[in-house]
Amino acid sequence: MINPKKYNTLLQYFVLFLTISALVSCNQQKFYLTKIEGQKLGITNSNAELAAIENYIKPYRDSIDTDLNATLAYAPQTIDKSGEWQSPLGSLQADVSLERGNLIFKSREKKSIDICLLNHGGIRAIINKGNVTSRTAFEIMPFENSLIVIGLKGNQIKEIASYIIESKKPQPLSGMTFSIDKNNNAQNILVQGKPIDETKTYYVATSDYLSNGGDNMKFFAKSVEKYDLDYKLRNVLIDYFKEVDTIPIINDKRIIVE
Repeated sequence: MINPKKYNTLLQYFVLFLTISALVSCNQQKFYLTKIEGQKLGITNSNAELAAIENYIKPYRDSIDTDLNATLAYAPQTIDKSGEWQSPLGSLQADVSLERGNLIFKSREKKSIDICLLNHGGIRAIINKGNVTSRTAFEIMPFENSLIVIGLKGNQIKEIASYIIESKKPQPLSGMTFSIDKNNNAQNILVQGKPIDETKTYYVATSDYLSNGGDNMKFFAKSVEKYDLDYKLRNVLIDYFKEVDTIPIINDKRIIVE
């Protein structure tokens, strides 16, 4: 005969065992990364798949090369970005960006760009003496930067001069001139040949990168107006090359040390 008291005790232990087992089984199992393995897969000219890929892309590459290598203009001498306060290539790029940017800005906004400021470090190649092609523009401007127009008040234009003096680099500059006195301060700042009017809004063409404070150009953050011309700086150069026969050598003094 079964003792009810012992049976109940055994039943309680059994239920407790099942409960603990269920709880343990419900816990998520944790996994830990202990090793990473890799393997090099060689690709050689003897690889049949590589040859097939090469044959597939060749027509496209040849077409692109034809377009990039077509002669657009001629450079009578090598044009580079070397210089103390301005450089031939920097001045050319700023002039061209102001000129061609104005074609869009005047048409769209009925306003004129007063100044163009770009950055010395953004120029990544030179224009070699001889034929100039679209590839030249891609080498000078390999990035996807676009032309932006920023509205700044007169006192913020003064910050541009201070920035250039402090950077000690030939930043591409157009539409603005000034002198540097013995105390390293900007004097005689002129915009389009006229003294600054601090109450006026001046329109400055620059790149999208710089307009967002790149290269520490923090004064652009104080903009009162901003316009995206949707015009890549590289395409600005290409369009200019297509229009000219011979590229000019620009050596005028935009910044003078007194």
